[in-house]
Amino acid sequence: MDYREFFSHFGYLSEKPGIGGRIKVKPEDFVVMEDPLPSIFEGRKHAVFILKKRNWDTVSAIKEVAKRAGISHRDIGFAGTKDRKAITYQYISVPAQAKEKVESVQIRDVELKFVSYGRFIKLGHLLGNRFRIIVRDVDGGAFERTRAIVRELHEKGGFPNYFGYQRFGERRVTNHLIGKLLLQGDFEEAARLFLGAHGGGMEGDEARRHFWETGDVDRALEEFPHFLRYERTLLYTYRKTGSWRRAFLSLPLPIMRIFVHAYQSYLFNLYLSRRMEELPLNEALVGDIVVQVRGGIPYRDRTYRVTETNRDFVNEKIRKSQAMVSGPLFGFAMRRAKGLPGRLEEKILEEEGLSLETFRKLPKPMAEAGGRRELLIRPLGLTYGYVPEKGMCFRFFLPKGVYATSVLREIMKDH
Repeated sequence: MDYREFFSHFGYLSEKPGIGGRIKVKPEDFVVMEDPLPSIFEGRKHAVFILKKRNWDTVSAIKEVAKRAGISHRDIGFAGTKDRKAITYQYISVPAQAKEKVESVQIRDVELKFVSYGRFIKLGHLLGNRFRIIVRDVDGGAFERTRAIVRELHEKGGFPNYFGYQRFGERRVTNHLIGKLLLQGDFEEAARLFLGAHGGGMEGDEARRHFWETGDVDRALEEFPHFLRYERTLLYTYRKTGSWRRAFLSLPLPIMRIFVHAYQSYLFNLYLSRRMEELPLNEALVGDIVVQVRGGIPYRDRTYRVTETNRDFVNEKIRKSQAMVSGPLFGFAMRRAKGLPGRLEEKILEEEGLSLETFRKLPKPMAEAGGRRELLIRPLGLTYGYVPEKGMCFRFFLPKGVYATSVLREIMKDH
């Protein structure tokens, strides 16, 4: 199953026909520029660089920079991962004493520019990202169809805030399935799926197929390409310890947590799609949990419950773009909705055979407290136009954790 088939299970909010087309035909078609928190420039213990990359995923690029500079990749901080098939600009921090070593690093399709001294950059230390995206293979009517869709979604309060396909895998949509297996404590089957799922036309598929059929770890270490570094880490650790649990815990923390995050994201997408069919997205119901919004940025840690007493007040805030209805990121400390929204959350958990406590029983580095996420998003500064011989060009800003591909999905309706 590829991502198009996977996403066909989640509904559209707009009813107008899409423009079709293709994104990421070339890396230059998808440009991302990070807007960091100003606080990353406080202090002198770290040197802050802008990392520009093309056709690199963030973790791989940072590991290569660390290797060339002779420092640990754990000493390099970054605020978020960026698309691989794209040109992206993001801020990274390195120990101040490593500044000159990092400045001397030369890697194909990677550029590093020193900008300031500051602090160690942690995941989440950003406001959001600015995008410039080309959608190719569209006709001259794409502009008018885009305008009709944008107008319709403006009236409905925004774009559905789905987690994008990057969360789940583009050609092997397995991350959320692995996450569920980890939650169930089935580390062996999770490893079998992570290492053995194949059929996406990717390099290494034959080696994956052999592992799927045989489970032979030694053969897999001989056959798996060296660029599959996380798979090889898992295999090496298992051969050394005999424990798939320890093997997963040997992965770098951002990679280790991808799987449970993907499962949380799948459940959120499922909730959003079902709520779209059954309940309003841009109107708070009694029992809803609402997220505060300032300047178009949702503050997901600032939430309040909707009651009979405050419902009218909250909905006025929503109309003024000062609040948004939220959906669940299931976890052991998540603030749960009540009323009709709460029953929908409970139904999804029951169907999946889960309770919130399940997320606490994971190994400590994987345990997920959960939280809330806004159901709708309004891209800031959205502009678009038709460029002859190229396609539609879109520019907009999104808060952190919001996917440009999900905004474009409503406009393209390609899956």
